[in-house]
Amino acid sequence: MKQSRSPDAQTRVLVVDDEPNIREMIAINLQREGLQVVFAEDGHEAIEAARAHEPDLIVLDIMMPGIDGFQVCRTIREESTVPILLLSARGEEIDRIVGLELGADDFLVKPFAMRELVARVRAMLRRARMASANGPDEAPIDPGSGIGLKSQVFAQHQTINAGDVTIDTARREATLGGTVLALKPKEFDLLVYFARHPGIVLTRDALLREVWGYDFPVDTRTVDVHVRWLRQKIEQDPSLPLRIQTMRGHGYRFVTHDG
Repeated sequence: MKQSRSPDAQTRVLVVDDEPNIREMIAINLQREGLQVVFAEDGHEAIEAARAHEPDLIVLDIMMPGIDGFQVCRTIREESTVPILLLSARGEEIDRIVGLELGADDFLVKPFAMRELVARVRAMLRRARMASANGPDEAPIDPGSGIGLKSQVFAQHQTINAGDVTIDTARREATLGGTVLALKPKEFDLLVYFARHPGIVLTRDALLREVWGYDFPVDTRTVDVHVRWLRQKIEQDPSLPLRIQTMRGHGYRFVTHDG
């Protein structure tokens, strides 16, 4: 879906929502940031607009008539890696989990502060630009910005050994006891950050800042969901985790184990 555009082309955001007032308010605030905004009112229009306009980011409402946002997200993700920010009037965890499983990059519950939406969009675009600049085999870093992955976990191609977990950052591949783990991109990034900081208690806010690139208050349940998924893949018993330990009232600690 995504084709290369001129380096001078204005950054383009596709806003998909069936409520005109929400589309208009989002557009006004994104345009103030110098972003070009295109619209879609329903799921069918969203898919066609994504193909026609090749946006740099999509703000996508879930609850729409016809094809809902989940179906749109699934279709777009099969064709493109464009960052997707899902919007939902419901705050249930299941919506967040389904959206992330389908390939969305972030999730925001309505009603939301427009400043937060703009901040999330800026962070997602920044990380997408850094990922593009660094190439497909490296995760994004920005040594001078102070935003995201400040420890420069992925700055060089390297192998990280954390007990019986081995991580090849060049191949973006992790193994447990010699068996390759089927990790989603953010699960991989989270595992690398844990492996680079064994024994250190890491707060949810710190993980959001360093792994997700957010330098503003965000719902920390995103971290908990990804930790749960990661535990299902690296723990013998995810209900009694030994590698990623919960430090109540603080965050998480990664403990290495030799198989």
